[in-house]
Amino acid sequence: MAEETSDDAAASFAPLRPTLQRVAYRMLGSVADAEDVVQDAFLAWMQIDRGPIREPVAFLRRVVTRLCLDELKTARRRRESYVGPWLPEPVVEEEDEEDVTLPLMLALERLTPLKRAAFLLHDVFGVKFDEVASTIGRDVAACRQLAARARGHVRQARARFKVEKRQGLALAEAFFAASRSGDTTALKALLADDVSLHTDGGGKRPAALRPILGIEAFLRLYERLPLGASKPIRFGFVNGLPGFVTLEPDGEMQTTALEIEDGKIAAIYVVRNPDKLRHLH
Repeated sequence: MAEETSDDAAASFAPLRPTLQRVAYRMLGSVADAEDVVQDAFLAWMQIDRGPIREPVAFLRRVVTRLCLDELKTARRRRESYVGPWLPEPVVEEEDEEDVTLPLMLALERLTPLKRAAFLLHDVFGVKFDEVASTIGRDVAACRQLAARARGHVRQARARFKVEKRQGLALAEAFFAASRSGDTTALKALLADDVSLHTDGGGKRPAALRPILGIEAFLRLYERLPLGASKPIRFGFVNGLPGFVTLEPDGEMQTTALEIEDGKIAAIYVVRNPDKLRHLH
């Protein structure tokens, strides 16, 4: 058999990159960090003896997960000093293709790294527990327990009604129009009484330092904001939720994602931190 070249190795890695990127992003909540992890896995792939590896995707998934577990140790320390609410870097798509929506990603943030890894690998990516065990360095029974405990913690975040695509986008467009026009009556009609607003500015741009809870608190804040200043770039799904991307008066982009329950907007997630929006440019 001819010896595999570096071009062969790169060619065998390329089709696996999107899958590995999805694993890393769901573990880390950061597009940039996920890309760095996958690139590190690629460099490792180029340097090892690949001959004995029978299942490249399983091998590389293990490499990526372990790199993510290492990354989470420093990421957690950074998030402890983060200014205001932390939201994952937004992924914007035309269709609702996310298997892990934004509320679920926030629920995963409250888990230990091992629980998060066990849950994502088994429940989201369908990896068998024997592979999960070899990936995170625990026995099969412990991995089953980790996944079960994670499942209990995130159950509420997963138990959301699936919003039909057209209805979700219609609500996003209606919310954009009402929130930028000053039509408080139309805006109020779209919101649940217990609506919450979460804005992530990361200390880089103005944003509320705590979630705004309840429709009256939201409307009081809204009345102090300038109207009609932002321009829509596109409507779509932001981390699996209907929403939109806008260009703001300061020349920066912003994403807004809407969590919908029973036909009303139950939560609004706004990412303003420019460091988290670079990949959208």
